[in-house]
Amino acid sequence: MKKILITGGAGFIGSALIRHIIGNTKDAVINLDKLTYAGNLQSLASIAKDSRYSFEHVDICDAAEVARVFKQHQPDAVMHLAAESHVDRSITGPAEFIQTNIVGTYTLLEAARMHWSKLDGEKKANFRFHHISTDEVYGSLGADGFFTEETTYEPNSPYSASKASSDHLVRAWHHTYGLPVVTTNCSNNYGPYHFPEKLIPLVILNAVNGKPLPIYGKGDNIRDWLYVEDHARALHLVLNKGKLGETYNIGGWNEKTNLEVVRGVCAILDELRPQGAPYEKLITFVKDRPGHDQRYAIDASKIERELGWKPLETFETGLRKTVEWYLNNQEWVMNVSSGEYREWVQKQYAA
Repeated sequence: MKKILITGGAGFIGSALIRHIIGNTKDAVINLDKLTYAGNLQSLASIAKDSRYSFEHVDICDAAEVARVFKQHQPDAVMHLAAESHVDRSITGPAEFIQTNIVGTYTLLEAARMHWSKLDGEKKANFRFHHISTDEVYGSLGADGFFTEETTYEPNSPYSASKASSDHLVRAWHHTYGLPVVTTNCSNNYGPYHFPEKLIPLVILNAVNGKPLPIYGKGDNIRDWLYVEDHARALHLVLNKGKLGETYNIGGWNEKTNLEVVRGVCAILDELRPQGAPYEKLITFVKDRPGHDQRYAIDASKIERELGWKPLETFETGLRKTVEWYLNNQEWVMNVSSGEYREWVQKQYAA
């Protein structure tokens, strides 16, 4: 049994990862989370009482507290997901992204290095620091081609620049200090428990409430979509089987324009919760965001070839599961949708 320290475990991907580990393996988890607006322990209610799960309410920028967590729990591995992650928020308020994604990653790396340096024998040899990142560090693709693990970094938003910086820090700590690291860069995640500022849950919730469905520009920006539970499986696999110092790109082979995604949600809602007129009539095109990358697409052949991972969900099956989950979990939605959040969404997506 491994004891895994997971940062950002109350977030969307982090909570899916913890539910996967506790539900499908013998490993134990320490969830370290600051509980910002996007962190929600209700997403972990199904495993919260498991004896292999514990929670630490800690900011990764707090060096003393992070060091205490390492000393107290003595983890065998770290999976680092804690990050500010919304591009729009990074444009209007980049300072938090610099602090959490860069300074926080540095603080965590140093604590992990100090912890690792004191380990002996098999414990030291088996220790891993797994850094979870994004395909947005690579910039924007043209009409053809895919991001590979060798693609040059060209981040275009404050968010992606801060994540690129954290990737470089992790690489430097491996090459300079020998810290045993692996890195993964993923495509757009979607699925249950996604905070409702992101495209798919925003569209679902706006639609069922008869509100406009905001789409930036012409809706022709393309993203590669990855069901979050497929991602969780991949992350745990990379932690256990990935080669030290390597990067693995994780994608779903599901390229869709934003308009296609929104229309897909509308079609499912027309079937599951019809309201007379088609939901597509609620689509509203709003002013494009600054520096909006045109296309992301990941080549996931390395992780498929070397580690044997493949996504289990197609975009169609995953999207249906996602829509059904939101329709059946309105209490969770209400609990995370604070007045501050609603005010921000209304302002951000004004036509």
